[in-house]
Amino acid sequence: MRSANLLNDFAFKYVFGEDCKEANDALKSLLTVFLERKVNHVVVKNSEMVKDYTKMKSPRLDLLVEFDDQTTVDLEMQLRQTKDNLLNRFNYYLARLHGSQDMEGKSYSQLKETIVMVFFNLIIADDDDICSLYTMRKYSGIPLVKDEKEDRMKLMTIEMPKVDLNKPLEDMNEQEKMIYYFLNCHKGLDDSKIKVMIESDGMIQMLEKRVETISDDRWKKIIPELFMKT
Repeated sequence: MRSANLLNDFAFKYVFGEDCKEANDALKSLLTVFLERKVNHVVVKNSEMVKDYTKMKSPRLDLLVEFDDQTTVDLEMQLRQTKDNLLNRFNYYLARLHGSQDMEGKSYSQLKETIVMVFFNLIIADDDDICSLYTMRKYSGIPLVKDEKEDRMKLMTIEMPKVDLNKPLEDMNEQEKMIYYFLNCHKGLDDSKIKVMIESDGMIQMLEKRVETISDDRWKKIIPELFMKT
């Protein structure tokens, strides 16, 4: 049976944002892999948007995630170029998210870290970097703050088309494997690399169990786009 397309906006948010332990574990794995920091506890602050998707008209289904240290991450899946300038759009999201903190009666040293993390299914930068982290810097490249921990606003871009899909599985790092799975999970066991990963990679096994929950005819009738190739 063909699996749901994880690049579909709802599928992505459902797999990682549903209010259940399995989705939360998958989300922690994703954030650990791409932020390259151990993530022990996260809460999806807008999980009700995922639950009520079929009742909504054209919702913007971002995942708003809060860590135990109150770091906030806005997690997005951006599939296509639009008439908007995408980087300006996500810079705006970052500024809005950072400025939404309640600072009444507080010192600005208490501002918490905010990150907008966007998975792009298109190339936006003329380099080979799959994952890029943008912070505030001078034109010369010198960071605004000396201590990285004091840099509270970050934009992370993940450009999935930069992954070499022909690279042998054993040569892929964890980020490349997860992106490969995102791009090809709709093929299921018909894809040889997906088959091997499902059989041998614990992280991918976790994702596959989540994808299987929306890979049946019931979901296909509700949201046909789940099974369309992007």
